[in-house]
Amino acid sequence: MEYDIAIIGGGAAGVSAAINAKILQKKFIWFANGNLSKKLSQAELVKNYPGLPDVTGGELAWTLKNHYEGMNIEPCEKVVTGVYQVEGGFSLLAGNEAYDAKTVILCLGVEAAKPIDGEEEFVGRGISYCATCDGFLYKGKTIAVICTDKRFEHEIEYLCSLAEKVFVIPLYKGYEITAKNAEILLKAPKKFEGARKLERVVFKDGFKEVDGAFLLKGALSPAILMHGLKTENGHIFVNRDCSTNIAGAFAAGDCTGRPYQYAKAVGEGNIAVHSAVEFLGKKQG
Repeated sequence: MEYDIAIIGGGAAGVSAAINAKILQKKFIWFANGNLSKKLSQAELVKNYPGLPDVTGGELAWTLKNHYEGMNIEPCEKVVTGVYQVEGGFSLLAGNEAYDAKTVILCLGVEAAKPIDGEEEFVGRGISYCATCDGFLYKGKTIAVICTDKRFEHEIEYLCSLAEKVFVIPLYKGYEITAKNAEILLKAPKKFEGARKLERVVFKDGFKEVDGAFLLKGALSPAILMHGLKTENGHIFVNRDCSTNIAGAFAAGDCTGRPYQYAKAVGEGNIAVHSAVEFLGKKQG
């Protein structure tokens, strides 16, 4: 199935884009965690959202969720690990499936942590973001798994069923890893090193030799997710209509730069959808 619009991101911008895509009667798919972004739901107090003075993040998240659910919009909870330009639009890799869309709207938010030194260099050469896509490549080998969220633990267990040795680096509290071949490392990686391919994960006090590494996290940096995308200071460069330097690709919310505010994100999500619809109209005409 080919969609008119693919929306990536479960923050305020993503919700706004999904709602407006539905109103404009477009065939779309929305990739988002059903509980919306943690930044939104965990905000202590939001004082500048029009019409909802002094609302908590949890209350605002409930309001947004209630809105899209009332419109029968269901997010696809798969994590998109790659967006590729193809003839006629884009192909999005999520899990072990590919989705085709004529346009794409990136509502990625802002990563709290910067990419690990060497991460971008070794993507496709030992570093992967998808366990089900690339796990079979490391059957019987030694790998590292850096995980930022407990909801990805089933992917860790899957990788442990394939690899001989797994260094698990949980960057969250309350981890529960049961695999016998998993060694828990409670320290953050500082660098990835190797020659033609990844060979080791470096820590402050030493390193571990590996055949590959998996980074399991809810969002990727724009430059890694979509090659050729123009960025400035870690943000996606957009024009006033939320278009990027890639035809048919739009961006909205925190990923486009400051101010990091929900009202701005909602507005840009709206603009991005209308711009995508205009682009589709010109393309068909």
